[in-house]
Amino acid sequence: MCLLNPAFGQRPKPENLRKYDQQWIHFGFLLGINHADFFVRANPNIKDLDSVYVVESQGESGFSLGIVSNLRMGPYFDLRLIPSLSFSQRALEYTLVGNSSIPKLRTKQIESTFLDFPITVKYKSVRVQNGRAFLLAGGRYSIDLASQKDVSKEDEDLIKLKKHDYSYELGFGIDFYLKYFKFSPVLTLSIGMNDMLVKEESNLFSSSIDKLFSKVFLVAVTFE
Repeated sequence: MCLLNPAFGQRPKPENLRKYDQQWIHFGFLLGINHADFFVRANPNIKDLDSVYVVESQGESGFSLGIVSNLRMGPYFDLRLIPSLSFSQRALEYTLVGNSSIPKLRTKQIESTFLDFPITVKYKSVRVQNGRAFLLAGGRYSIDLASQKDVSKEDEDLIKLKKHDYSYELGFGIDFYLKYFKFSPVLTLSIGMNDMLVKEESNLFSSSIDKLFSKVFLVAVTFE
């Protein structure tokens, strides 16, 4: 019995969805949690403003829903388009030093609702039984449906962001072939290339920043 147990343990597992990767196109959906943040480049003349500011970004979490479209380009490469709806929230923290020696902290919350259109190339490893690893690289175009770029100046302290953003995207994950579908946990990072800040010299909270770039981590699962 001791000799037979290892022999049974070495039996190969049945391969699920054997012809799955032969499809030239397939679809699915994505569920994920995003962590949105900013790269902040402060105004180089920040000390010349009425108050001395230290500006820091505070990332917060949201969630994303998407539809997966996958085009087979070969045995190891796929082209993927995943239009998504993402609800995100970020914060900018300002340290103000005025006449008083005690600094004051002001926080500006920024809420965004994005329509994301990421296009990535997926490089897949060799399939081992019911799993394979993969890498992602590509770009993303985003529209902020909650952008306040064109809002009238009712609030002098309002931080306005541009409506359109462009970013490059990198990621990795693992495909698990189950009996009826493919399940894939994936982690991606998107780094914005477009300065998102709408500059307003009359707004100290805006003029204390030189450039503002987006940064988004996404932990998601896809079902295909």
